[in-house]
Amino acid sequence: MTVITLNQVHKKFSRIPALMDVTFSINENVITGVAGRNGAGKTTLLKMIAGFQKTTEGEVRVFDENPFGSLLVSANSIYIDDAMSYPDPMKLQELLHEFKRFYANWDEGLALRLMEYFEIPLDTRHRFLSKGKRSTFNAIVGIAARCPLTIFDEPTTGMDTAARNDFYRALLKDYIAFPRTILLSSHYINEMQDVLEDLLVIHQKRIRYHGSTSDLQEAHLIIRGTEAQLRSATSGKVVVSKTKNGLQEEWIIENDFSEAERSMLDRRGVKSTTVTLNDAYLALTEQPRGGIDDVFDA
Repeated sequence: MTVITLNQVHKKFSRIPALMDVTFSINENVITGVAGRNGAGKTTLLKMIAGFQKTTEGEVRVFDENPFGSLLVSANSIYIDDAMSYPDPMKLQELLHEFKRFYANWDEGLALRLMEYFEIPLDTRHRFLSKGKRSTFNAIVGIAARCPLTIFDEPTTGMDTAARNDFYRALLKDYIAFPRTILLSSHYINEMQDVLEDLLVIHQKRIRYHGSTSDLQEAHLIIRGTEAQLRSATSGKVVVSKTKNGLQEEWIIENDFSEAERSMLDRRGVKSTTVTLNDAYLALTEQPRGGIDDVFDA
């Protein structure tokens, strides 16, 4: 079943475009990463899906309804980000107890166990937590709510590396036990890649890629050698990005090589490897002005 559908969606703030001609759909019970450079439009997209913002043009459907002002979408979704706030007089333990009134699948026992594991005191207030602990508490709420549509917008902001890794592991374990549709936005592609099934890449306000993470990696190749070697080896191929490292260069290219062509690369002294998910993402969002190396070569 399709949970989210966007058709030719445009969003502007005043006259400034935030998203342009966005069309895609997401099926139920899939974890989709939402990635893009700062200012690409990730948060705007997620807030429209959550029903917090209207489109300027086009149509958004969530659970087959317009999410803006929809009680159905509100009752079956949760949006987690670092700007969440709670009633100040209430301590964290009181908040966790009250959430069962808002979320039909709320698991207070899981929330309490996660609070103990992450060493977050129950008898304090949200605003007294450090930035990392606030993000961790919000993430716990997002996991324990088990909403059919769960949206995490940069949920690990302020967390240390160990906490980020534990969050992704906890999310994956609970998702396996209780599947739901999850959108996960983060700048740490390498850290979240193990939990992702699909990736949605936004670049320059448009959808640059939407598909499986494995397909994206297989569609690109890293080759290493001298500039002359790489130019000769890539004649007629699409070069996505270039990086210099002394006399050697590393290029990411679209992978339409046959087995014979890969063998030819080896004979020419060109090393080739598959790309990581992060490499593929960075290649898709390469700035038109070139890489940072070009600043120093000017």
